[in-house]
Amino acid sequence: MATMTDGAAAAGTRAALLDAAHAAMLSHGVRRTTAADIARRSGVSRQTLYRHWPDVATLCAEVLTRELLGAVPPQDVPASLDELVAGLVRTAAHIRDLPLLARLRETDPELFARYILERLGTSQRDLLRRLALVVAAGQTRGLVRAGDPARIAAMILLIVQSAVQSAPLFADTLPPGVWESELARALRGCLTPGDG
Repeated sequence: MATMTDGAAAAGTRAALLDAAHAAMLSHGVRRTTAADIARRSGVSRQTLYRHWPDVATLCAEVLTRELLGAVPPQDVPASLDELVAGLVRTAAHIRDLPLLARLRETDPELFARYILERLGTSQRDLLRRLALVVAAGQTRGLVRAGDPARIAAMILLIVQSAVQSAPLFADTLPPGVWESELARALRGCLTPGDG
């Protein structure tokens, strides 16, 4: 029978492996991250790694999910549309500047393409759920336009995801400060009740 100590030890082992995978991904991207490298960095055996994840790709995906969702603050019911938009922009800017995302953009651009063009990942699904709740709360207070909260959340995620992932392409045209103000304008246009 598992004890509380066994559970804490397993959680500690998982955390050590996630941290080691994060460090390896920062060093050389996803494709070149190996079970041996993660095991060496964490001081945990490869066999133990495979007891927690079926393969390195699944572990790397969990690292990315942890990084992205960890960057998203809990969202309270906004007091105003400006507060809602400002929170979204701050979160987008924080995610844009995550060192792991910058590294993966350099080393594994196909990973980004997969989650833009082919499928929704765990973090995207969780963000959609959270955004829909915030939109619904904003609608209740009259801050956000009428409409299906899930559809509005999907459009917000599309706008923000594009702005975050493609930001380096427009660094000259949309430097820091300008990038945030233009993103805020786009989000406000999407959310404003009535004709905006």
